[in-house]
Amino acid sequence: MEKTESKSRFQQAIDTITKVAEVTTKLGIVHCQAEDKELDGRHITVDGGKKLYFGSCGYLGIEKHPKIIEAATEALRTHGAQFASSRAYISSSYYEEAEALFKQMYGRPGLVLQSLTLGHITQLPLLVGDEDVVIMDIQSHDSIQSATSMLKLRNIKVEVIRHNRMDMLEDRIKFLKNRHRKIWYLADGVYSMHGDFAPVKELYALADKYEQLYLYLDDIHGMSWTGPHGTGMVMNEAPYYHRKLFLSTGMTKAFGTAGGLLTFPDDEYFKLVKTCGKGFIFSVQLPPAIIAANIASCKIHLSDEIKGLQASLKSKIDYFNNKAESLGLMLVGKEQSPVFFIGVGKPEVGYELVLRMQKGGFFFNLSVFPAVSIKQTGLRITLTNHNTIEDIDSLLETLAENLPVVLKNHNTNMDEVREYFAGH
Repeated sequence: MEKTESKSRFQQAIDTITKVAEVTTKLGIVHCQAEDKELDGRHITVDGGKKLYFGSCGYLGIEKHPKIIEAATEALRTHGAQFASSRAYISSSYYEEAEALFKQMYGRPGLVLQSLTLGHITQLPLLVGDEDVVIMDIQSHDSIQSATSMLKLRNIKVEVIRHNRMDMLEDRIKFLKNRHRKIWYLADGVYSMHGDFAPVKELYALADKYEQLYLYLDDIHGMSWTGPHGTGMVMNEAPYYHRKLFLSTGMTKAFGTAGGLLTFPDDEYFKLVKTCGKGFIFSVQLPPAIIAANIASCKIHLSDEIKGLQASLKSKIDYFNNKAESLGLMLVGKEQSPVFFIGVGKPEVGYELVLRMQKGGFFFNLSVFPAVSIKQTGLRITLTNHNTIEDIDSLLETLAENLPVVLKNHNTNMDEVREYFAGH
């Protein structure tokens, strides 16, 4: 008999993702193509059908703000489509103003990079020393998890703990504090799947209690729509920037532009990453038009206009939460955030439900295994200022009408769905 070689965990994961992608692509759930010649933020055209769009992370809806468009257009005209040099040698004339404005927003030095994924890869290997240890929330964004693989190459210990379990975190701190120089806790500010928050005040208390604990938080999904001057959920929950906080974020969501932003508790760390960070040295910089757009968006954030934009979105978030609850829809990780996760249980329920909703004129995202557990499939719905109250009513009422039918089609019910999500 021929020997069957066992596959590595990595290859098993690749095989699983490939199979799921084949199914969902064939159904028209993923790898879709927008067909619009012009976008209004409220609608998206897919397969010839115009649909209400609940899949954008541009929460404030300012990606077509006149001031942003004007700034980007002017920079494109005067500076061209690129500035093709490493920032280690020379930066586009726009960077200095952009980083000064971000420093004004956060009260701490900030470094702009091409993306936040590159930011994590750039700074984590510099911040975490060989005698340090890392503890990571299991639901931390994949960009953080990928960056930790670089630490493992140096034999730095990386532990994973259950989501938002501060009791488990403190137990590990107590165990590790006499064995390592620093303890780094890695987590999201607003988690991208369920839209729930990190317990910032509890984390600050632990950082005060244990001198070795340092906090590394990715708040890209919290930026702009909340916090003073749109500085995000972390800065909204805490009244100050902790001396051991490393807050990373990005401009690709509610900020309305592009790029990643690393902020630092002091100039020493800022200089370290700027001097030694590989993403800063070896990657081409953002196009001048994007940096100019960042400057324009910073000025919006530093003006009173941001308050009205935030208030508008928060009123819609509250309406969505209340409407969903009144219709008996199960929101997982319910928070006052523009990211909603409605649990539906089995993958086949999610497939049919999304197709029915697309046919009914709605487009949003499906979260399915292996991104979530096999029976924790859910509808990941995001809300922007482009969506109206009438849009929300139409979406949720249509969803509430279709869900019981689809559950019945697959021999399940809401009681089973609640069991699948017990503990969330």
